[in-house]
Amino acid sequence: MATLFTSESVSAGHPDKVCDAISDAIVDSCLSIDPMSRVAVETMVKGKEDKAVIILAGEVSLSGQTPDYEQIARDTAAKIGYTSHEIGMDATSQELCEVQVHITTQSPNISQGVDGNSDDDVGAGDQGMMFGYACTETEVEDELSGRYFPLPAALAQRICRRLDMIVQNNEIAWIRPDGKSQVTVEYDDSGKPSHVHTVVVAAQHDSKLKDRFDGNEELEHQFVTDEIRKHVVEHAIPPHWLRNGYRLVVNGTGRFADPGGPYSDAGITGRKIIVDTYGGMGRHGGGAFSGKDPTKVDRSAAYYSRWAAKHIVASGLATRCEIQVAYVIGVSEPVSLHVNSFGTGIITDKELEQKIRTVFDFRPSTIIRELKLRDPNYSITSAGGHFGRPSTEDGNFEWERLDGSRITALQSSLN
Repeated sequence: MATLFTSESVSAGHPDKVCDAISDAIVDSCLSIDPMSRVAVETMVKGKEDKAVIILAGEVSLSGQTPDYEQIARDTAAKIGYTSHEIGMDATSQELCEVQVHITTQSPNISQGVDGNSDDDVGAGDQGMMFGYACTETEVEDELSGRYFPLPAALAQRICRRLDMIVQNNEIAWIRPDGKSQVTVEYDDSGKPSHVHTVVVAAQHDSKLKDRFDGNEELEHQFVTDEIRKHVVEHAIPPHWLRNGYRLVVNGTGRFADPGGPYSDAGITGRKIIVDTYGGMGRHGGGAFSGKDPTKVDRSAAYYSRWAAKHIVASGLATRCEIQVAYVIGVSEPVSLHVNSFGTGIITDKELEQKIRTVFDFRPSTIIRELKLRDPNYSITSAGGHFGRPSTEDGNFEWERLDGSRITALQSSLN
């Protein structure tokens, strides 16, 4: 019997993502000054009738000149597109946007647990559990090949990244930075994705757009729907997945007009953890990513677990793989490692676990070194998803890069 599964994503201008972007821009700035920086910064944003407010709070320890946190926050929000109070926030204006900074240094009790001269000395920055997930759903057609990612999440992310591109390039002047997507995929009797069933898009737009239609909001809504279908949905989703037709819902209440963004919804760092990961298909340990330096295993070990799971699937050992790893604060070796192939493995899960332990080293210091996590490449992750995106020559998304030698090692001794 066919089944349905749905994932969502949000655009860079969603208030929560604005906060993630600001927090990650602070991480990048600190790592640029001192690669050994310790950063844990949360952001909150809210637009009001008179002015917006951005609140920065957390802990930073670094060697060197302290970054200008306020300017980073303003520049980041402005780059996303929030340069007008009328649309939700003008981050460039001292009068229309207040920035509060409440950042102290890291607790010495935490520091002593993550400082050390060897891989065995450097412990996890906190306790907790992290998950990594990979599958073959995106490997059916060429455009998404190599991602090894849940299809609903991959497509929802692509829609929002397309919305972000339109805003950044001013391709459609009436589209604003705030937006969301949701994609429902139908699966066949064997559990394989068949086609897209429903697409939902929310896209903030110019409040004066209806003036083109003599104030007729129904005509405005039809126009917005047609434009989103043509320039967003059918641009982002490969035709293979739309071949059976699909249902499209755009701005379900009829309008999503200015002011939106932080004015219509307060934003907080780390509130979109499912959007950031696997769209609900893979589990999540609960720890957010943005605003944290790589000594925080909430981030680094989740990246590494994804890297390991992707190698398991890419090597043909399973078509689905989920890895859970857990840590004790200040201890380098994980307290546990668990592998689940959901019955798709060509060897047992216990054997998969042994191969992973042999090929991958989950000590925090090793994770940081192998994935080059001291490099200031975190801002690009703050919107559009942390996983299922191609790695680049510039070092972005290192945890998505496949290592041929590790695949060979995983495949060895199978017969």
